[in-house]
Amino acid sequence: MKKQYIVTLLFFLIGVPSLFAQKQIKGKVKDAKGAPIVSANINLKDKEGSILSFTRTNAKGEFTLSFTEDTKDITLEATIIGFAKKIVSVTELNKTYDLTLEEEQINLKTVVVKNRPSLAVNGDTLSYKTSDFADKQDRSIGDVLKKMPGIEVAENGKITYNGKGISALYQDGDNLLDDKYSIGTKAIPHAAVDKVQVIENDQPIKMLRKNNMSDDVAINLVIKDEAKLKVMGDIKAGLGTPSRFDSEANAMLFKKKIKFINNIKGNNIGIDPGNDLTSFNMSDYMRRIDNDKPGSFLSAGAAGVPTLPQNRSLFNKAGLTNLNNLFKLNKDLQIRANVSYLYDKRNQEYNKFSETYLPEQTIRYTELQENIINPQKFQSKININSNAEMYYLNNNFIVDYAPNKINSNVVINGTGAGQSLSQKTFDISNEFNYRKRLKSENTINLYSYLNRSTQPEVLNIRPGLNEDILNNGTPFAGLDQYVKLPSWYTNNYMSFGLVNGKFTQSYRTGFNLQHQQLNSELYRIQNNQTTELISSEMTNNLEWLKGKVYIDGSYEYSGEKLKTSLSLPLSYQSISYNDPSKGVDKKLNKVFLNPSFSAKYQTSPENYVSANYSFRNELGGLDDVYTGTILKNYRSLFANNAPISERKTHGMGAAFNFRRAMQMFFFNAGINYSNTTLNTISSFTLSNNIQQRVVLPLENHVKSLSGQANASKYLFSLRSTINAGFSYTNSQFDQLQNNRLLPFDSKTMAYKAGIDSKITNFMTWSYTANYSVTANRLVNANAVKTNYQQIRQQSNLTFTAFKSVFMKISAEHMYTKQSSQSDLSYLFADFNMRYKFTKLKTDLEFGVTNLANIKKFEAINISANALTNGTYYIPGRVAMLKATFNY
Repeated sequence: MKKQYIVTLLFFLIGVPSLFAQKQIKGKVKDAKGAPIVSANINLKDKEGSILSFTRTNAKGEFTLSFTEDTKDITLEATIIGFAKKIVSVTELNKTYDLTLEEEQINLKTVVVKNRPSLAVNGDTLSYKTSDFADKQDRSIGDVLKKMPGIEVAENGKITYNGKGISALYQDGDNLLDDKYSIGTKAIPHAAVDKVQVIENDQPIKMLRKNNMSDDVAINLVIKDEAKLKVMGDIKAGLGTPSRFDSEANAMLFKKKIKFINNIKGNNIGIDPGNDLTSFNMSDYMRRIDNDKPGSFLSAGAAGVPTLPQNRSLFNKAGLTNLNNLFKLNKDLQIRANVSYLYDKRNQEYNKFSETYLPEQTIRYTELQENIINPQKFQSKININSNAEMYYLNNNFIVDYAPNKINSNVVINGTGAGQSLSQKTFDISNEFNYRKRLKSENTINLYSYLNRSTQPEVLNIRPGLNEDILNNGTPFAGLDQYVKLPSWYTNNYMSFGLVNGKFTQSYRTGFNLQHQQLNSELYRIQNNQTTELISSEMTNNLEWLKGKVYIDGSYEYSGEKLKTSLSLPLSYQSISYNDPSKGVDKKLNKVFLNPSFSAKYQTSPENYVSANYSFRNELGGLDDVYTGTILKNYRSLFANNAPISERKTHGMGAAFNFRRAMQMFFFNAGINYSNTTLNTISSFTLSNNIQQRVVLPLENHVKSLSGQANASKYLFSLRSTINAGFSYTNSQFDQLQNNRLLPFDSKTMAYKAGIDSKITNFMTWSYTANYSVTANRLVNANAVKTNYQQIRQQSNLTFTAFKSVFMKISAEHMYTKQSSQSDLSYLFADFNMRYKFTKLKTDLEFGVTNLANIKKFEAINISANALTNGTYYIPGRVAMLKATFNY
């Protein structure tokens, strides 16, 4: 006990002088609204700027500083990301200092470290320096985008940033390509691009930027000054064996007032130039215009597509002219013309074996098909855009013409036939949008959309098939199916926006009308060449009229951290349709309220969480109500015997987006759930030779749960970008097959991982792996289930052999496992070598694809209770010699 007293006394004697020598300063840090700021850095400095003491604020924003220096002219400094620095002079030690920090736009300085790429953050814009990620072997900006952490480029050219697809690819702030931007990523040389800017919350309409509610992500390519001085591009010509050619010419200009990317290309090496015409945001566009017209009614069959890149599986001879020109008349007014024409001719040969599993029954059929496919597509789009601070005008005039011809030979369960399909879709539309901001900051908006389309289709089959159903059991010479669907549509509205600080109210009222006519006949040709209508039950003369009057109230709050949006659209819908030949004359009137809500909260300057909920009532279209049977393809008869389908869907979701730009780390995760109630269901009658579908009135449900998580990180020490991801989908739905209602449960899990590494200054290596597991089962019937696993691996090794010699070795491995089938395994390998003549601005390239000369590929496709094993004949080894002149 005495020892304890002695120790306590010693501590007291030593501590008291120190306590009296220390001085303390207390205070509190808050924002402009009075809320405490947590973890703010507090520094106490002398007049030379030396730090005497430092600390951080606690959960209440409070701080206490202790120091022993006896000095004058000391200051308190408070700093934290997202707020302006605050400095105050210390006049009294016993005074409590309340510091109020003002929010400011984030502008983090670029971190420059030797041999390390860097990023810069300025508000909602993240900038990548192109040269930091480019290698000598790279050509286009698309090659470099793939290496940037947080950015992903899919095989079809679609670009996503931190899990979200981009809305546009700008060139110095101008939208030359709209959302058909893949030609830009392929054609623009990376050496012409100074920076790649990712713009979050992109709002291209200037007058809406003040209270910006946009959740879009766009990419802007900042073109180097020297690349703006003249026309640049390249000309490529290549010949190969067996009988291969590849040619292309690009010309582009990026001046302030004139921009263009014009391209002409042709090849027969399996590269589809039509991919340059892919509209990556088409679903958003169709939802906006609200024109739900049916697609094509007829097809040549269900050949399917092998799970291979097109350059390994496609026999083609294709050409494309793609012209994109933009003219800026002044800083606010521009005219853009996007004109393209695609001609393609493809050969396809495949055979497949299909099984559909039902309780106590399995439906099987074998099929062989040889196709000659000739798709063409012409599109002309003229855009006038005037984008000023006080008004916005945008007008799109679009003409589409897409003739498509298919000739094929088919053998079904040993029975052969020939068929030809002709489709000629013509579509013309005009979309007008005008916005005006008043002096009161309120806005008005006028919108009008007009569309006219025709899509005649003809399917000829020789000789006739399924005579037991279509010709009273007697063999016959052929079938001719005709379908016409002329339609027109208009959508018009006027809206008024009220702006009050951070709150915006918008009220919209409008109407749309849709008029369609479905005419179809199915004829048979007897062996004596007489033609006759099979039955009046296999004709349609249906007239469809759908109208909608709607009002919509939207309420938005755009704060510094919280953004919310509530929409309450109320509509009255009227549908009438009649077919005198079938005695059909029906009407439907409905009132719908489709509320939706979304919220986004910025948890920190670089992270946010979001959530959404919506309830949608939707009515079906003409495709759901025609009662005359249509021969959709050589083995499918479709009809309807139900009222207009109604869908009621509850949908909700949540997401979390995280990034540390300076550390080049990106992460996103999300979850979505939907529950849909339908009043109709498709009833399928399946046999080994034919399938018949009739839509019947029966309430059923579809439930879907999905989740995903993705991460991307640049490893500075390894000079590598790594990424990983996981997704999960679970669907529960009903199918009506052979008069049995079958409840199914389907689950898919997919994993992905990849690395893009700069091993040395002359060698790079990339590797990606995708692994998926699919399991389908019939609830309460364990005997009916399908399981499917597949892993796909790709690897590329590129290196500079000499100063001007570049070599690339590629490999791709696919492994498929299904419990009732043999395992499938394929390994493809390619080699490419390029020599660069610097003075001549010319590249000479030699490459060989499919070194193993694989000419046949098997693929397994899984649906709820069906398994299809397809065998596709693919091009074998191809050797090419190409020369590319750059100017």
